[in-house]
Amino acid sequence: MHIGLSVFPTDQTLQPVPLARGAEERGFESLWFPEHSHIPSARTTPWGGREGAPPLPEHYWRTHDQFVALAACAAVTTTLRLGTGITLVAQRDPIWLAKQVASLDLISGGRVLFGVGYGWNKEEMAHHGIRYTERRAILREKVLAMQELWAADEASFHGEHVQLDASWSWPKPIQKPHPPVILGGGAGPKTFRDIAEFCDGWMPLSGRHELVAKIEMLQAACEAVGRDASEIELGLFGAPADAKQLEWLAGHGVSRAVLGLPQGTPSEVEAAMDEMAPLVAQFAA
Repeated sequence: MHIGLSVFPTDQTLQPVPLARGAEERGFESLWFPEHSHIPSARTTPWGGREGAPPLPEHYWRTHDQFVALAACAAVTTTLRLGTGITLVAQRDPIWLAKQVASLDLISGGRVLFGVGYGWNKEEMAHHGIRYTERRAILREKVLAMQELWAADEASFHGEHVQLDASWSWPKPIQKPHPPVILGGGAGPKTFRDIAEFCDGWMPLSGRHELVAKIEMLQAACEAVGRDASEIELGLFGAPADAKQLEWLAGHGVSRAVLGLPQGTPSEVEAAMDEMAPLVAQFAA
């Protein structure tokens, strides 16, 4: 099992460069950064879209730009995989986003893991001109258009939400046909249909979805489109930093566990990495 780390990269915690160096030195496989463009101060959507959720933590509106931070990490590491955990694709321009992902993959030597998600913050989406009810369909078309831009010398795509006439776009990513597209959405028929169609992995949040109980549903969605379910890599965001629980997950096909770091001081983050580091060696064996 691959062991990775995630944290909101902000101005108040350990900065991306020393964080990436520390993660690689300790042998962690990957480092994942979430993103929010901004958080509207007048918001009715509860945290994560869950009724009764506690107040949204301040680090949600203090995040660095995801790709700037990951590019800085790429420059000071050689083996650490660089994950977007997740990119809010519906809120982004797919032509620019395709270039950002491809550029980062080339600059890093093919180390990008492209995590994508539908998003939950209705007010944030509205500021980007996105209707919450259309976010899934928009994400789907934007990812499909990006995959064309990554793979084809002359790319085009025509859908309901994305129109791209024949175009040239370089650089192309090192990973072929493109970096792994890993959906971080919750478990349900629509999500699994999208994963089966255009994704390479599924990595939901720990504690919010019954991962193992939903694997059969994912397999059925793959079978419905004639795809081998073994091509879909299973992972978990916010996985428990507990060897017994990780062993149980590994036994059920989970091949990547991403552990959450505290939104603390640099010394607190360093201490947490030290505490979690023995799991890397244990699960690499």
